[in-house]
Amino acid sequence: MTRLPVTIISGYLGAGKTTLINRLLAEDHGLKLAVIVNDFGAVNIDDALIQDADGGKIALTNGCVCCTMGDDLALALRDVLNRPERPDHLVIEASGISDPVAIANSVLNESGLSYGGIVSLVDAENAESLLNDPLLAPQAEQQIRAADLVIATKCNDLTAELSALLDKAGARTPTVLNGSPVAELLFDVVPLPKGRAVAAHPAYTTWQHRSSTVLDRRALGDKLAARPTGLYRMKGFVLTTGGAYELHVVGRHVEAKRCAAEETVLVGLGPADRISRDEIEAWWAA
Repeated sequence: MTRLPVTIISGYLGAGKTTLINRLLAEDHGLKLAVIVNDFGAVNIDDALIQDADGGKIALTNGCVCCTMGDDLALALRDVLNRPERPDHLVIEASGISDPVAIANSVLNESGLSYGGIVSLVDAENAESLLNDPLLAPQAEQQIRAADLVIATKCNDLTAELSALLDKAGARTPTVLNGSPVAELLFDVVPLPKGRAVAAHPAYTTWQHRSSTVLDRRALGDKLAARPTGLYRMKGFVLTTGGAYELHVVGRHVEAKRCAAEETVLVGLGPADRISRDEIEAWWAA
């Protein structure tokens, strides 16, 4: 059975995690999402979306479901995996003061789950005071450094001052969503090319590659290690001198496993304000 991908939404108190999750639940992405949240009281779900509410679960009319985390994350994860109707993707809202790496480790230790990335939100209006506060900054910086993708909220663009703050805190691929669809960036919805172009929202850069070239296996490792930071997601199959590999890249995380493939077929995606198709092509061709 295909493993269930998991995306972790992190960020300090008031960064906008609940707002982002509400956007995900309301978007017309066609995915059945399972969302594990800290507290239903903070998730202001549109009443028109709620189909049924029963204890620690809320079923939505679009096939999505919300569950409260409770005291045992591992138990909540297994509960999602054991649901009669398996979701397409699991989203975990981390508490504002939690370590997202600990949650990611729980995901990686569960054989039925696959890592879909840590996304950390940063409140642009309060970033300067937060990241300069000697008491609070270590916690916020930990969440930023751990992230595969950093999204600045409550702003329309990344100013030079905000970019400098995020860079100093160790942010990878900082971007701003504004009104762009969230699911296209966070979830594995870019299909492998099948004779037609992938039409993505203008806010995101997409890239496709298909060839019969066989790469040196060690050279592939070096290439992936040198990938541009703006390339947030990549998936597909690669032919190497050591055999074919199925490849999944999410931010800092790379997973490669042997597979049966007859050609190299790859797709990639990243925020358009962080990377261009030409930059991805130049990296891969080098």
